[in-house]
Amino acid sequence: MRKGKVERNTKETKIFCEINIDGSGTSNISTGIGFFDHMLELFVHHSMIDMNLNTEGDVKVDLHHSVEDTGYAIAMATLNALGDKKGINRYGFFYLPMDECLSRCVIDFSGRPELVWKVNLGLKKIGEMDTELFVEFFKAFSNESKCNLHIENLYGQNNHHIIESCFKAFAKSYRIAVEVDYRRKNQIP
Repeated sequence: MRKGKVERNTKETKIFCEINIDGSGTSNISTGIGFFDHMLELFVHHSMIDMNLNTEGDVKVDLHHSVEDTGYAIAMATLNALGDKKGINRYGFFYLPMDECLSRCVIDFSGRPELVWKVNLGLKKIGEMDTELFVEFFKAFSNESKCNLHIENLYGQNNHHIIESCFKAFAKSYRIAVEVDYRRKNQIP
């Protein structure tokens, strides 16, 4: 089993993240941000990893540090679990419909960080979460995991659906990219 564990402590946050890439989609997640927890639970369910995550952050200031640092911690745990990346597909992509919207995610665990975010939201908040924080989460994940990550909402109306379809497309792409191709199990892609 490919597992990774991270404890990340800064002035703003204290985070514990444990991932089993070869899991069954079970999660135990607490960030103190309800909508964010919901998105991360969907990520775990659709990527089929197992994740224990506890984020304690300076949410009395705002949610920025908690969201961004959680992205870093998940990426660090992912890299720990992937090790030398031997045998993984490396690339993953998925189109995901959700009611009236369609989103696409393409990922490459290339060792080079790059985020392309083409998602327009009409609201400043979903639940208690500032919508500008979603790009910060994905930027932190991309930077720390050193992956190319392209997320685009092609169309949609409902902001909740748009973000949810982005997280689910990310989960499915992630799952494809980290799966082992047993024909190349001894090769680093």
